[in-house]
Amino acid sequence: MDENRKKEIRIKACSFREKCKISRYGIIDLFKDCERLGYKLLRYPLSEESDLGFTIKKDNDMVIFTNTSSRLARELFTLAHEIGHSTLHMDNTASFIDDTITISGRSTDDKEQEANYFAACLLMPADEVDKFLDLEINNFEKDGLSAMDIARIMSEFNVSFETTLNRLENLRKIDLPERIRLDSEKNQTRVGNLLISVGGNSKLNEPSKAISIPYEYIDYVIYNYNQKAIPIETLEKALDYYHLTVEDINDKLVNHSADNDNLDELIGGLED
Repeated sequence: MDENRKKEIRIKACSFREKCKISRYGIIDLFKDCERLGYKLLRYPLSEESDLGFTIKKDNDMVIFTNTSSRLARELFTLAHEIGHSTLHMDNTASFIDDTITISGRSTDDKEQEANYFAACLLMPADEVDKFLDLEINNFEKDGLSAMDIARIMSEFNVSFETTLNRLENLRKIDLPERIRLDSEKNQTRVGNLLISVGGNSKLNEPSKAISIPYEYIDYVIYNYNQKAIPIETLEKALDYYHLTVEDINDKLVNHSADNDNLDELIGGLED
């Protein structure tokens, strides 16, 4: 990725960030910001082995899915990555599906690398990182960083330990030997304990298992049921999240039975 493209991405990430609610340094709640800005956000715990997220354009809606079986910090980075796709790439591509390879930065695909760069710039802008290191870390230039310092940065910017190290290394705040040392300190102490020790947000290191399905998705559920893509049991389970029953929407249903399935089929159905 050349420097001109990086600058374009930084500008777009900054523009999006200006629309978010910020604490001292980090975005307070990126999920709420996405919903407020018109994204159709779907959160559901598939499994730790499943895809981490996807972005699709359905009619006039930009739909983003995040897997809440992954740690909250990783889910937030996935969300930022998907926002990157929606901001940078949806003019020429209908959808993106992301897994641990694309989110971790191991993919050689240009668009995946760009989405990761967008996510890093959105969550941890260089100037805010500089300000944190200057104002919040004593003697940073002389003494460097400890694993507890990394935990404080994690909690302030709502990112993972790995994302923090990646960003600091890319911004040349730490070098490779320092990264290895900090990783070693993390492995000895554990991230959850580090977050607790600094009074940080320990939930970042845990999966939220949240289920959040926008109200508009009722129409998608009904459509999938009427097309025999999901059974009545899945329809009932989905409706229950909205505190509705089949009787409440009976006038919209085709009378038939279907094969057994589960709510994961609903998520797959959004890609049709």
